[in-house]
Amino acid sequence: MSTSPHDILRRHRLTVHSFHRMGEAGILREDDRVELIEGELVDMTPIGSRHAGTVAQLTRVFERQIGEDALVWEQNPIILGEASEPEPDLCLLRPRGDYNKSAHPRAEDLLLVVEVAGTSLRYDRESKVPLYARYAIPEVWLIDLEGMTAHVFQQPADEGCQIVSQMISPARLTPARLPKASVDLAALL
Repeated sequence: MSTSPHDILRRHRLTVHSFHRMGEAGILREDDRVELIEGELVDMTPIGSRHAGTVAQLTRVFERQIGEDALVWEQNPIILGEASEPEPDLCLLRPRGDYNKSAHPRAEDLLLVVEVAGTSLRYDRESKVPLYARYAIPEVWLIDLEGMTAHVFQQPADEGCQIVSQMISPARLTPARLPKASVDLAALL
């Protein structure tokens, strides 16, 4: 059996540290839309107006309802292990006095991750949701703008989430760890 050159080439995986160094060296610019997922740089899809408006609406709803119980973290990085720094559309974090100025949040800081998907539904469901499950993020919402549904993932495990539910309008989404917050799915979609 012959071996092609492609078969013996190994990929160079980046760490979060090397990813940050690339930014410091000017290789990556602040306005480059990439995230580090399991050691690989992944281009992020452009943000359309419906996507941006949905994230803004969720942010407003959560900020009004949650108060000081959590920090709303909108389209900012989180660190998952040594090889992933995704930028979810929205997270609810355990509050910290420094508002995460000293370091990006890590898995143990997260109460909820929300991904809003237009064209990225398959990637979010097949790559990002399993990544969040491996790092024991307690709850992930995947808002499907095209399908007009919300997928809720809870009880994470290495092989995925134990509870997966799909909700269609009319319904209310309530984060398990912040029960006083609630999102009207009909108003959102």
